[in-house]
Amino acid sequence: MAKDLIKLVIVESPAKARKIGDYLGDGYIVEASVGHIRDLPQRAADIPKEVKKLAWSKEGVDIENDFAPLYVINPDKKAKVAELKELMKGADELLLATDEDREGEAIAWHLVEVLEPKIPIKRMVFNEITKEAIQAAVENTRDLDYNLIDAQETRRVLDRLYGYRLSPVLWKKVMPRISAGRVQSVATKLIVEKERERMAFISSSWWDLNATCELGFTARLLSVEGKKVASTSDFGADGAVKEKSLENILLLDEKSAHALVDSLKSTALTVKSMEESPRTERPKPPFTTSTMQQDAGSRLGWGAQITMRVAQRLYENGYITYMRTDSINLSAQAINAARAAAKSLYGADHVADAPRVYQGKSKNAQEAHEAIRPAGDTFKTPGELAPELSRDEFALYDLIWKRTVASQMADAKKMQMRVDFDARTSDNKDTIFRANGSVITFPGFLAAYDDIVDENTKVDEEATDKRLPAMSVGQSIKVSEYNCEGHDTKPPARYTEPTLVKKLEELGIGRPSTFASIIQTIQDRGYVYKRGRALVPTFLAFSVTGLLETHFTKLVDYDFTASMEEDLDKIAAGEAGRVDWLRDFYYGADGQPGLDELSLDLGGIDARATNTMNLSDTIEIRVGRYGAYLQENVPDQDRKLANIPEELAPDELTLEKAIELLAAPSGERELGTDPNTGLEVIAKSGRFGPYITEVFPEEPVELDDKGEPKKKRKKKDAPKPKTASLLSTMTLDTITIDDALKLLSLPRILGTNSAGEDITIQNGRYGPYLKAGADSRTLTSEDQLFSLSLDEALEIYSKPKERRRGVAKPPLKELGKDPATEKEVIVKDGRFGMYVTDGETNATLRRGDTLEALTIERALELLAGRRAWEAENGPSPKKSRKKAAKVKPGDAAPTLTKNTVKKAATKKKAAKKATGKAAKKAE
Repeated sequence: MAKDLIKLVIVESPAKARKIGDYLGDGYIVEASVGHIRDLPQRAADIPKEVKKLAWSKEGVDIENDFAPLYVINPDKKAKVAELKELMKGADELLLATDEDREGEAIAWHLVEVLEPKIPIKRMVFNEITKEAIQAAVENTRDLDYNLIDAQETRRVLDRLYGYRLSPVLWKKVMPRISAGRVQSVATKLIVEKERERMAFISSSWWDLNATCELGFTARLLSVEGKKVASTSDFGADGAVKEKSLENILLLDEKSAHALVDSLKSTALTVKSMEESPRTERPKPPFTTSTMQQDAGSRLGWGAQITMRVAQRLYENGYITYMRTDSINLSAQAINAARAAAKSLYGADHVADAPRVYQGKSKNAQEAHEAIRPAGDTFKTPGELAPELSRDEFALYDLIWKRTVASQMADAKKMQMRVDFDARTSDNKDTIFRANGSVITFPGFLAAYDDIVDENTKVDEEATDKRLPAMSVGQSIKVSEYNCEGHDTKPPARYTEPTLVKKLEELGIGRPSTFASIIQTIQDRGYVYKRGRALVPTFLAFSVTGLLETHFTKLVDYDFTASMEEDLDKIAAGEAGRVDWLRDFYYGADGQPGLDELSLDLGGIDARATNTMNLSDTIEIRVGRYGAYLQENVPDQDRKLANIPEELAPDELTLEKAIELLAAPSGERELGTDPNTGLEVIAKSGRFGPYITEVFPEEPVELDDKGEPKKKRKKKDAPKPKTASLLSTMTLDTITIDDALKLLSLPRILGTNSAGEDITIQNGRYGPYLKAGADSRTLTSEDQLFSLSLDEALEIYSKPKERRRGVAKPPLKELGKDPATEKEVIVKDGRFGMYVTDGETNATLRRGDTLEALTIERALELLAGRRAWEAENGPSPKKSRKKAAKVKPGDAAPTLTKNTVKKAATKKKAAKKATGKAAKKAE
């Protein structure tokens, strides 16, 4: 009898392995590589000894040898490689089932290169993890696609050369330990340019008029004496009136607006003209990676990274198709499923007459064949899956389901109505008012998926969904009230994650599958932080962007960066060669310098000029090793410095604000001398808040027999000055030497207890407390530090120690209800700082999140991020802690041998690696 073949299937993640293993059954071993098993070396220790002496080894790319990359097995993957090799010994066939994009193809190739299988190799690809799709993939395997592998390898080498050649320039000219990246630098530039627009913005004011009519609608003043009244569209991005509008508009101020209101009192409107026009609105195509990130950001308040984490789980558990795709196509099976779902839920009249086929702009993007959609040949409704999904998974699946079904539904039909009215003022001026209305006559796809308006969407007044009453030309309409309102132009809105993703996609920069990691990287590098949902650049980002724009113009040019993506597509399609393209990029082509030449001219970069921005003739913004600061240079005076608060956005640092910061206490004050020690005492601002400290005099320089300075005493052996944090009632500019001496007198010995132990009173990290031996008691007020007597302390110790959590602090701010759960979301102050909570999940505020600017949308994003992290890594120890099982009398206690401990530790370590690295590719 013939032996059954054993097939080893390798995927990227453990979750995917479990799901596929269930579908394949006996005869298959399904194992996860847990992402990439090898890559270019990340540190010197990773470089093999035999190549370590070669000049190019540190960079990891042998430029002289056709840009050959040096791949090394990741140190934390060596055990996994050994495990896969062991499994392969008992297998008759190897199936590589990594993702169907370039990166997935590259992972599969690396597995072949490292494992060196002697058994048949097949490439198994699928777009969804369903039983039917997996079985079909097993029956329809293919060979590795080396064009896709070349494209991915080119991208990896390109990014390594870009980062390794430009980052050292930034270290020398801006700040150590920062980095440049092919796409991250361009994304940072976009955010900086938006902030420059805000800094150049000059606010303008205008007024308008409205007539509130008794028939229940409002008409807006359109013109006076034939001259159009100014509106938002007449102002440019800089806040000023557009030049072409200057002569043609009437710019009302407060006085003239109120005068017009007075002149129109008791005046009726007369219908001058009416216009009705039908409007058809078509559904949007199903989700790509980018549009999913944008919609999840706008509707759920999520960042791109959270969206991708949740989508990854939905895909790996078989609920949606592959979530890294630029394709907007649907298979015939998916189209039928979407049409069936629409017909069942909304009726046959809400389904498009014929299947809708969408055409995308990108011919070869991400190589996935379908848009993101619910998995399977019938779409389960969100309600059917609700018991199986977490809250965040349900929210995203609901969006994907609705968008997919809506894409095959009928057009929405609306009727727009525009009515103009005449009115004459008391001083005989002719005015025209206008009212707009729009009524949905047939909802079509809007029954499943309606559009939303965010802060960056311009509202089309004529598209506003409001019904106007029936009227006729010449009819007199009574006005219940005329009112006027003042407006100020607003600076351009900063990018949010959804709008930045949209802009990057519009420019053709990067791949949607990498947007999440790009946005995270620029935050991790200190170039950008979040304020609410807005992405705010730091002054460091201004320095880095300015340097790159001036000296590496081509490398941060939007068109050039986009053209690189197109070239990579050509390599993936086999239309261009990897080596030729890298050679042109590195050495230059068509008379343009390449990366090599550009990165050599460090002498032409003035570090001082790069890190300086002038606010006035005497005040500069400087970016230094420890952050941004102000410097005032006044002739014949010592230069004056002031730190720029981290939470201050660049567009908020006006000249007036700079003068205020420079005039404030510098953060260090000489208070006087301690009469007991003779040491000077100063107050200063530190990393953990204001404090006081003694200052030791400088040690005299001792010379040896040869007249040379002796070695200084080691820092650890030097005497340490006494320090003390300021109390909550003290500030740097008001503290006196007497206050300081009282603080330095702590801890204070009150006396002894009956056991002969000293009772001391101290000020600790969590406030004032008493200590006697190992017994400490919390005090209720800072005043007790200097007023509490021994008798009062003994009375406190005479009472049993209360093991309590303390009185819960009231919320710092109430943000409102979570629309998904109706739970109240609040901000609280905890042991490790401020955090948001819905009573179930807590999420710490990030850098740039201020209490004043925090919104419900930002809070929901932080909470979703925390839940996504817990879904991958498990709940925090506090949540997952369980009571140990008690051993009953007579039961034998479990025996822990060296071997069982070792096995347990190995298992725990492997599990930690799996959960920590499973999403590495998605990140």
